[in-house]
Amino acid sequence: MNKIEQHKKALLEALESSLGVVTSACKKVGVGRTTFYNYVNADEEFAKAVQDIENVALDFAESQLHQQIKSGNPTSTIFYLKTKGKKRGYIERMENVNTNKNLDLSDLTDEELEARLKQAKRVTNG
Repeated sequence: MNKIEQHKKALLEALESSLGVVTSACKKVGVGRTTFYNYVNADEEFAKAVQDIENVALDFAESQLHQQIKSGNPTSTIFYLKTKGKKRGYIERMENVNTNKNLDLSDLTDEELEARLKQAKRVTNG
């Protein structure tokens, strides 16, 4: 096994132990992140193994979320519903209602237009 293959094997083991955190795995093996991503881009088999580890880490996180929901954690329940319950209406959306559909701004001065523009920017930016 050559040095690159040894690095790849060690990276996969380190990724598993770090739950897919690339920076931690690279530091543990002594390989730069750029090298890691070069391996991913050049080797389909390595990329698939990395993806599999990422899926295991995601499965773990989801199982932890489900445990928190079962224990009655309302924040976890809300998060789950906002992300997985969208089809059932569990989403937050901002509704913009324009009551002045035919707003005539032609009589406003430049200063008044600037003031309206600043007000609109404040409303849309939160």
